[in-house]
Amino acid sequence: MKERSKSKLLPIILLSFLCLQFTLSQENDECLSCHSDITIKGVSGGRTVSVYFNEKHFSKSVHKELNCINCHTDLEGSDFPHNEDLEKVDCGNCHSKEKEKYLIGLHGKAYVRGDKLAPGCKDCHGYHDILPISDVNSVVAPLKIPYLCGKCHKEGAPVQLQRNIHQSNILENYSESIHGVGLLKKGLAVTATCVSCHRSHDILPHNDPRSSIARSNIAATCASCHRQIEEVHRKVIRGELWEKELHVLPACVDCHQPHKVRKVFYEQGMSDKDCLSCHSRVDLKSSKDGRSLYVSKDLIAGSKHNRVACSQCHTEVSPSKVRACETIKSKVDCSSCHIEVGNDFQQSIHGIYLARNDPNAPTCIECHGTHSVLGKKESNSPVFPLNVPKLCAKCHQEGQKAAVRYTGSEHQVIENYQESIHGKGLLKSGLVVTAMCTDCHTPHKILPASDKNSSVHHDNIAVTCGKCHHGVEEKFESSVHSKTWHSEPKDLPTCRDCHSAHTIKRTDADAFKFEIMSKCGRCHQEIAKTYFDTYHGKVSRLGYVKTAKCYDCHGAHDIYPVSDIRSHLSRNNVVKTCQKCHPGANRRFAGYLTHATHHDPEKYPWLYWSFWGMTGLLIFTFVLGGIHTLLWLPRALQMRRQLHTKLKNKNEETSEEKNKTEKSIEKEVENGNDKSGE
Repeated sequence: MKERSKSKLLPIILLSFLCLQFTLSQENDECLSCHSDITIKGVSGGRTVSVYFNEKHFSKSVHKELNCINCHTDLEGSDFPHNEDLEKVDCGNCHSKEKEKYLIGLHGKAYVRGDKLAPGCKDCHGYHDILPISDVNSVVAPLKIPYLCGKCHKEGAPVQLQRNIHQSNILENYSESIHGVGLLKKGLAVTATCVSCHRSHDILPHNDPRSSIARSNIAATCASCHRQIEEVHRKVIRGELWEKELHVLPACVDCHQPHKVRKVFYEQGMSDKDCLSCHSRVDLKSSKDGRSLYVSKDLIAGSKHNRVACSQCHTEVSPSKVRACETIKSKVDCSSCHIEVGNDFQQSIHGIYLARNDPNAPTCIECHGTHSVLGKKESNSPVFPLNVPKLCAKCHQEGQKAAVRYTGSEHQVIENYQESIHGKGLLKSGLVVTAMCTDCHTPHKILPASDKNSSVHHDNIAVTCGKCHHGVEEKFESSVHSKTWHSEPKDLPTCRDCHSAHTIKRTDADAFKFEIMSKCGRCHQEIAKTYFDTYHGKVSRLGYVKTAKCYDCHGAHDIYPVSDIRSHLSRNNVVKTCQKCHPGANRRFAGYLTHATHHDPEKYPWLYWSFWGMTGLLIFTFVLGGIHTLLWLPRALQMRRQLHTKLKNKNEETSEEKNKTEKSIEKEVENGNDKSGE
């Protein structure tokens, strides 16, 4: 019988539930009939305020399944339109635990006593658009907590001014702390925010024993993130400070200021003095390989690590030993502090070689030093911009351990860089903002150009150069040489195809202007041939630098098709382009066919047929003349033979007459002599 009665009651219960849901949804619709109007106003505390309800925002909130009367309980069963004087929403009806914590906290006590500056639920969480903490758009998301609390607790806020609170620059100090940098600059949502230390609702002063920041509780609060903190500190601070007696252990805030945890207020740990008692001796050497173990206190004091204890780097030291360093077996791991840099280095070609135990692989100390690590802004630092080429040259100069690995045509890297526009700007003009090795190859994530993740890979080189040449990159990325114009993959030119990698010249130098034509011709071979057939091209080959080159007409980086109105050669711009060299140029002048060729019958048919017509006429003339010459040749040879015979006969007759004359003369002479003898 009981089972039957249950089976009869079940449809009734379901029907009642559906009716209730329908009724509630109808109530929401009734509210929205007025409150969906963006112009609707109401009165609150004597002030006219908007009572507009944004249904779209509410549909994304954590309360989207609730109805209006679930929060505005005094409206349940009331007629519409309702009275304007409504009771305030009590969030504690649903969130009773949070309400209890809130009421015992500083905020809740101030609210109860009527303090106008005391925050309520809506001041932190919002009204109808309350989002979950996991939503990045929520006002209580970890990344936004400092800004939320900063509305009241930043320097100059009404809370500090009216309450005469002396904790100045809380938000500013937090933003510069290790926690603030991790959260606000690196986006580490797991790092400590205001509510991590002070809690979210039961916020109490530090002198209240129940407070999360009370001296007796602060260690537990910090340890919620920093697990095994005591074991870590044994490596940094002498063990005597960590006795287990009551009130002897230091609280976290004794060393780390609450909102500025980068700064520590204790001196170099006693462990440093213990280490330097031996390592300050100049003659101290390793018993294994004889290398010097001397550490200069002055060098440490001037380094970036002047506040880092020896045992923070040499983590294997044991204070229980007379010689604490005898327990050290491995090298210092810089990535324990510099995690991001360490990850980049491991992925780089340097890190890969080091993982292979290659003796030529560079380590951190080869570039940054050991105990005298200086910042990159200090002029005597090896990573100061003026010193970076010399630093890289130790391995990459021709003949050094890195250069001997080069298998391609890229040699004389350092030497070429020194003579490039970047090298001269840095090394000769002292322009520390000009590009150096690490600007292009990055400081730690150095990868070969063939790697897609490399900063100098074909697909990434424009972005790399654009870090300094931003305006040029924007023009290049919109030009026909960028991928945006080509649906199919093509071997498109990049910065180094025209400017090279290390031998970058000034673009206004004559050598660059002459080279750029051949560089354009590597891709545009046919067009380059037609250019050199023109007046511009022929004069350029004669060494006249002022004549128009490829980039003078087409542009250098902003190259577009002629049909594009942005093109230098479009109908709207071509006259201005010509006028750069020819001030008197007009529309008819600009109609000059710059790349016209007699080899292209499709593009230039009149020029093609004119050329071959004239060439044919010239050939016909020479052929006709040649035939005439060949036909006349036998006749000419015959005439030559006849002339030769005539000349021969004439010479013979002349010779006989000459002989007769000579004989007659001889006889006359003989007769004359006889007469004189008589």
